[in-house]
Amino acid sequence: MRFFDLHCDTLYRAYTEKKSIISNDFEISLKKGECFDKWVECMAVWIPDAIRGEAAEKLIYNCHRLLLGEMAACEDIKTDVGKIDSVRNMAYKSNIMLTIEGGAALNGKIENVKKYRDMGFRAMTLTWNGSCELGDGADVENSNGLTEFGKRVVSEMEKYGMVVDVSHASDKLFYDTAQIAKRPFIATHSNSRTVCSHRRNLTDEQFNIIKNSGGIVGINFHKYFLSEENASLKDIIKHTEYFLSLGGEDTVAVGSDFDGGELPDDMSSISDLHKIFDEFARLNYSQTLIDKLFFKNAFYFYQSFDN
Repeated sequence: MRFFDLHCDTLYRAYTEKKSIISNDFEISLKKGECFDKWVECMAVWIPDAIRGEAAEKLIYNCHRLLLGEMAACEDIKTDVGKIDSVRNMAYKSNIMLTIEGGAALNGKIENVKKYRDMGFRAMTLTWNGSCELGDGADVENSNGLTEFGKRVVSEMEKYGMVVDVSHASDKLFYDTAQIAKRPFIATHSNSRTVCSHRRNLTDEQFNIIKNSGGIVGINFHKYFLSEENASLKDIIKHTEYFLSLGGEDTVAVGSDFDGGELPDDMSSISDLHKIFDEFARLNYSQTLIDKLFFKNAFYFYQSFDN
């Protein structure tokens, strides 16, 4: 089984809880990922809305330093960090790609876009749920869209090959981004608002805009984005099937939100991913389509984005 996960918060959690990403009691560890034939994990540095300014910038450097230190000591697991060539060639069984969750990480400095990209960060959500220098997130009442600085950041990200991520965006910020984006953009961990009416989820129109841009959307396993009632693994299937009904065969991927949300009761960690895989197989989805959802769509997106 191959797995490309567009979003988890394991690195942030390891830093704040002083744990290891190699072996831990989290939902993801590199040891747990040994079950996959090939695995690419996008590890995000989350910037909570309570952290701004120099503290946000410092958090990026501290998490980056932790990851590099862990990898230097990780002799028994071949893991590459942030090099798309190795992901493209699949030279390693396990690969880590770095992302940022929250544009406050820039600390209002446009030059940090290039700096973070040079450090290996591949994508960045423009906001988290609140407001930052770039604009308003999904939980902001009477929200506005992108600020002038936010518009400059989108352009700068596209210039240096950092993927624009609209998960957590307010609706106004989403449409501002769609209007000015010149390259494909993505929602790394967002579900269908038609299936579950949470404001963090995407409308049909928003999904189609991302699809038509050449972007991808990662299905989120956080139970409150899956269902307004008691979420289960079957709700992950529902959101996936709904996006597929919108023509998303080449668009839908996985953005688990492991270690950053609350899983359905019938899942406990990345080790349970096979349950979703098996359920798709039981529903007579082809192995070709299943591999697209779990791996190829995300893999091909990043491959094409770099070309």
